[in-house]
Amino acid sequence: MAPMTVPATAHELVSFEDDEEERTWVFDVTFLLSSWRCIFTQGCQGVLTGPAAERVQGCCSYGAHFTGDDDVARVEAAAATLTAEQWQFRAQGLRRGVTKTSRAGERTTRLVQDACVFLNRPGFAAGPGCALHRAALERGQAPLELKPDVCWQLPLRREDSDDGDGHVTSTIHQWDRRHWGAGGSDFHWWCTEAPDAFVGHQPVYLAMRDELVAMVGPRVYDRLVEYLQARTASGTPLPHPAVRR
Repeated sequence: MAPMTVPATAHELVSFEDDEEERTWVFDVTFLLSSWRCIFTQGCQGVLTGPAAERVQGCCSYGAHFTGDDDVARVEAAAATLTAEQWQFRAQGLRRGVTKTSRAGERTTRLVQDACVFLNRPGFAAGPGCALHRAALERGQAPLELKPDVCWQLPLRREDSDDGDGHVTSTIHQWDRRHWGAGGSDFHWWCTEAPDAFVGHQPVYLAMRDELVAMVGPRVYDRLVEYLQARTASGTPLPHPAVRR
């Protein structure tokens, strides 16, 4: 029998039924067992149409899209607590507000000087990076308590689909450039496609434990960990496409 050829873009998935809800969980095993980590300030080229590592904007060039009113309220409340030492554009943010609404009704963080209002730039005394993220770490909080949902979840993505009969399928997988819509195809670079970002010392499911627990709950997370540990012990998982090519 000829050996099976694995497609270059293949991901291994696992699914299981929820014990307490009418829900099927689907997880991207390949990404969760990978060594991906955020390389902001360490080679991230950003999401503009050309390489822009020197701008140190990461994926903050276009502002964050909010998931709902609770998301907006949390971020606005957090913004009011930031100091000028933590947040470069504090004066502009407090004067004009930190959110804006498009004609289509989409709410996002406001832009200042062509990037998110919360993004501190190179040359700022505290250094470049997200002011909300910095404040959370200084307070001993998890960044997800202050940041917009999309910002703390990236590059994880949860998608829920209802079969029309009350049963929901919830999928946790990596965020690809296609998930940004038409604009994603214009990115010069995207981190889940780049081997440069697969340099972590822990698999994603451990490094992003707080984020995964917030997305699926502790009960489901523990069940996922049990499976992933057994999967690793039983044989070599499928390498991520970014490092398999």
